Amino acid sequence: MKLTFGDDVEAFRQEFLAWLADNRPTAEEMAADPAVSSAHVPEWASRWTRRLFDAGWLVPGWPPERGGRNAGPVEVLVYLEALSRAGVPRTTNPQGLGIVAPSILDYGTDAQIKDYALAVLHGEKAACLGMSEPGAGSDLASLSTRAVLDGDQFVINGQKVWTSGANYADFCFLFCRTDPDAPKHKGISVILVDMNTPGITVRPLAEIVKPEHPDLNEVFFSDVVVPRENLVGKMNDGWAMANGSLAHERGMVWLNFVMHMEQDVASLLAQAPAALARMEAPERAVVADGLVESIIDATAARCLGYRGFAKLVRGGSAPEQALMKAFCSEAQRRITLRSAEMSADHTVDIGVTPASDPTWIERYFTSYGGTISAGSSEIQRNIIAEKVLGLPR
Repeated sequence: MKLTFGDDVEAFRQEFLAWLADNRPTAEEMAADPAVSSAHVPEWASRWTRRLFDAGWLVPGWPPERGGRNAGPVEVLVYLEALSRAGVPRTTNPQGLGIVAPSILDYGTDAQIKDYALAVLHGEKAACLGMSEPGAGSDLASLSTRAVLDGDQFVINGQKVWTSGANYADFCFLFCRTDPDAPKHKGISVILVDMNTPGITVRPLAEIVKPEHPDLNEVFFSDVVVPRENLVGKMNDGWAMANGSLAHERGMVWLNFVMHMEQDVASLLAQAPAALARMEAPERAVVADGLVESIIDATAARCLGYRGFAKLVRGGSAPEQALMKAFCSEAQRRITLRSAEMSADHTVDIGVTPASDPTWIERYFTSYGGTISAGSSEIQRNIIAEKVLGLPR
């Protein structure tokens, strides 16, 4: 059994590490102007995104004209690992890079690719994703935000919610209903909406861990007029586009979870000796059990991730992706809680650290969001029941 990468992959890794050492933003740059929203692109992040694109390192699995270098899946894996270990974000607008830009590249017109997709890939614009609604939640088929075609323009009315980064985004990749009489799945379209268009109101939602810099928003559309040319793909074909768009996100999501878990476990173990020394024997035994469980969680997650990844590389399906999402997001919550508990008198120090360096209790509160975003644990369990266990719907 060989558990190492081949020489060609190692050469690819070394090439990237050498480039990264010469071109990465410094820790001081990132700390001086941290991204405070998932669509906030500070100047250093904009320069960094363009530098990655020009060198073919932004999305290495893509062709060169789209910011890549035709790298294989295993090479992309080692690239993402290297970035994570270096503590450098690939982007501060993950939904723009991971979902919106590739979807426009797949379905958009040449003008949309130039004005929106490439603008995101060049670090010039940031995007938000308009999917969830108050009456529909994550059920896209139940959305009610309406776009009515009137001549050469759409008139949009409705509301989105939990829209990450809408308070900083330049444009929204908006899912809306364009045929109310069609079956739920067949009357949806996607329209690119400039967030500065009159009639749009963005209302940030207060968050307990960072009240000064909320990321989630309500977005209201009141008679918002958008040119017809901003329609992405075919009219009423948004359902198929949604499945394609989210597929862009799912491929390597597991790796982020695993890398964060491993880094958190390392931090947990680093603070463990001092914390254990303060405890009485019965408490110490319970905490030690928790530490071991966290190590096992992180190890199991990486093994499960590699198993699913290997299936995908061979061209098969990997229902492990759903299992990974549910397991990792819940294990992350356990790890951050243990770390917060071991922080003793610093446990409740919310808001006393820079935005780029949240306390463990802040990360624990934030971890609840990880069990909801990108498909809640309940949705993942339904997928596991139906596609892994073969249970009836």
